[in-house]
Amino acid sequence: MLNPHLPAAPPDLGPEHTRRHRSECGTLFHQACHELSQSLWQQKKTAQAILQLNKAAMVPDLPAPYPALAWYLTHRSDESFIGNPVRHFQHLASRMSGNHSELRSWRAWACFHLAEEILPASDYPRDLEQIAKEGLKIPSKSEVEKNLPSCDSSALSAAKGLARTLPVKRP
Repeated sequence: MLNPHLPAAPPDLGPEHTRRHRSECGTLFHQACHELSQSLWQQKKTAQAILQLNKAAMVPDLPAPYPALAWYLTHRSDESFIGNPVRHFQHLASRMSGNHSELRSWRAWACFHLAEEILPASDYPRDLEQIAKEGLKIPSKSEVEKNLPSCDSSALSAAKGLARTLPVKRP
């Protein structure tokens, strides 16, 4: 089953698919990341597919692929490694550097909150050690949304709609 929030892609793409557009970091890179993500999903490489969505979120003028992420998290299987997306996005958001790091950090926090809404806390906990050790303050959902660009609004709303349809919720 393909992710309906991403373009169709052949199941055999590799990292070179995005590398040729990386320096442009615009529309072609964004599209290539979506295609590679879809391909990696077909290869049952869920964690790597999610990483490609992170890369697509690097493009400042295009919306982050929140619905695609929500779809992956809701369609995860025990056969495919997913890692801990909650912890991943916590680390990504709190350790961001490079171009557009502030925007990318807010987008990672949005993904963090989506992952927390969708995934069971018992299986996908926050990194409490990092929170305690670094005094990390996790921004609220409303604070995150206030700091996202307007191009993210409808994509994030669609993803939250997907998250609300799930039976497993965090308290």
